[in-house]
Amino acid sequence: MPLWPLIATLAAQTLATMALFSLPAIAPAVARALDVPGEFVGVFVSVAYGVGIVSALFSPGFIHRYGGVRVLQGVLVATAAMLALAAGGSVTWLAIAAVVLGLGYGAAAPASTHLLVPQTPPAVFNMVMSLRQIGVPLGGVLGSLLLPPLVVHVGWREALLAELPGVLLLTVLMEIPRRHWDVDVHPTRRLLGRALLAPFALLRAWPMLRLSIASFFYSGTQLCFVAFTTTQLTTVAGFGLIEAGRALAVYQITGAVTRPIWGWIADRWLTPSHMLAVHGFGMAAASVAAGLFSPRWSHPAVLLVAAVAGSTGGGYTGVAYAEYAHLGGARRTEATGLGTAVMFAGVLLIPSSFGVTVAATGGYAFAYSVLAALALISAVLLCLDTCSSRAAPV
Repeated sequence: MPLWPLIATLAAQTLATMALFSLPAIAPAVARALDVPGEFVGVFVSVAYGVGIVSALFSPGFIHRYGGVRVLQGVLVATAAMLALAAGGSVTWLAIAAVVLGLGYGAAAPASTHLLVPQTPPAVFNMVMSLRQIGVPLGGVLGSLLLPPLVVHVGWREALLAELPGVLLLTVLMEIPRRHWDVDVHPTRRLLGRALLAPFALLRAWPMLRLSIASFFYSGTQLCFVAFTTTQLTTVAGFGLIEAGRALAVYQITGAVTRPIWGWIADRWLTPSHMLAVHGFGMAAASVAAGLFSPRWSHPAVLLVAAVAGSTGGGYTGVAYAEYAHLGGARRTEATGLGTAVMFAGVLLIPSSFGVTVAATGGYAFAYSVLAALALISAVLLCLDTCSSRAAPV
């Protein structure tokens, strides 16, 4: 197992994600200080993801030209700049900070994959990629746990600045292995022009298109559970805020814990495509159940649904990135950039459509049934794959 590259890429993903979700974690304090609605802070994440789509598509050219470590350092610099800008304490600075973070955040997964693939044995490829993806829920959990207490004691701007030392330290430390890890660089590589279209060219292959369809719907389903669970349970199922928060915590924890387990299974017993199909069936079942939540549901039953949703909707991304890298072959970096852009697009578009559907129908049942149908269709498409190799690309 490539221990040090895995630790470095996991740490970079964790710190960048922690910064991304820091503002939502302290949204009430920021909203009061800036005299804006609390929902406004949620726009920050949307802007970062939107810009991240563009940076994900452009990142392969930069990775090939400057190296994966150098690009990850750029991600960390963008993270540090976002924290400093957001601490400026105005709506304008927050908007600029979201754009700056997005410019770096979309490159995190492609750069990490570029570094990990050559150093990872095929027998543990899916598990290593899944372990790296733990950085996403881990960063979210750290932001939720550490930032609110800091806000109480030192203020929200100071709390954001408290993240800076760790980000800057990792940026400097990654310079140590850079010469050894960034050995496959092409200084004359073009960065613009057709570089943006290179990932899209991969969609001409049916396996890649099928994987992208599933990743789009899976990522959107994942964020629907995160964004709407607490509201649904408190307004429809009769839960208190604390109990609803526990259900969301179960979702997040199971998503983090099961990621390497799914990767391990995909390395040994199932093809990655079939493993992702299992996730789709699980998401469909959890969506149908979530649409039926009511005061008649017991707390253990709701927690069970949250666990199924978390382990499938929140646990699929590591195997998905591994499959993007495998299908991409020699163009694995471009393939991972495509995967990141597709997932970010699902995060942006599907939850907003879900919310509109809930408002239009006056309930969650129909909206969740649509999610279930989309996940089920994606799973069936993935099940059609009968010859996907378990080996990592060479």
